[in-house]
Amino acid sequence: MISAQTKLVTQFNQNKHICVGLDPDKSKFPLSVLTSDNPVFQFNKEIIDATKDLALGYKLNFAFFESEGIKGIDTLYKTIEYIGQNHFIIGDAKRGDIGNTAEKYAHSLFNEFKVDASTLHPYMGFDSIKPFLIYSDKLNFILVLTSNPGAVDFEKIRLENNKFLYQEVLNKVIKWNENANLGIVFGATQITELEENISSFEKLPVLLPGVGAQGGSLEEVVKLFSQHKNNRFIINSSRGIIYKSKENDFAEKARIEIIKLNQTVLENKI
Repeated sequence: MISAQTKLVTQFNQNKHICVGLDPDKSKFPLSVLTSDNPVFQFNKEIIDATKDLALGYKLNFAFFESEGIKGIDTLYKTIEYIGQNHFIIGDAKRGDIGNTAEKYAHSLFNEFKVDASTLHPYMGFDSIKPFLIYSDKLNFILVLTSNPGAVDFEKIRLENNKFLYQEVLNKVIKWNENANLGIVFGATQITELEENISSFEKLPVLLPGVGAQGGSLEEVVKLFSQHKNNRFIINSSRGIIYKSKENDFAEKARIEIIKLNQTVLENKI
């Protein structure tokens, strides 16, 4: 089986940086999808078919599947299986617990759902991250500085050493990365902080939410990474791709949008 790290490097080497976020919300589906036996899977399938050759991979937001109960979990399995093991898949479940609970979360994501990467909260410390590190052929993206306005509540608290809390988290991630299977989440909306800290990222892959609907600038992000000769960035776009249209042409419009995003990436690489 291909490791997550190998899959990601392969995509980067092909100048693929756009990750399609699958946040399936039936209130945004066209009627043609809603009348199918499994609207969520049908929607996902059409988006995947339209973007598979263009996307770096897919980020599945577990909440949108879990909210559908047992049927949603079944759809999650089917969607992952449909994407296939040759594409990079992030299980966006934002886990963060300790002991045997963390072990079960890691087992669920990597052995049961068989995704390539997780997203993790770091605020319960190393013992909440450690069970995920055992899976050396997987990746784990630690929340460092998120794209939402509430990031100021905790992540931007200034510590006694004059660093911000998110910077301390970044330092810990670098320290914990002995198996080279950690990455970070850094909001694309936090462009000033990104510019101030990008030189500290070392070889960590960076997952950047917030481009598009949340207001992050793809051009600014790509130029910044290019200036620092850093090719290890993943731009996630969910609503900006999958809900480009609420009509029957939603998959076609999604394809057109990711083509535009890929072109923007190429045009802004130095």
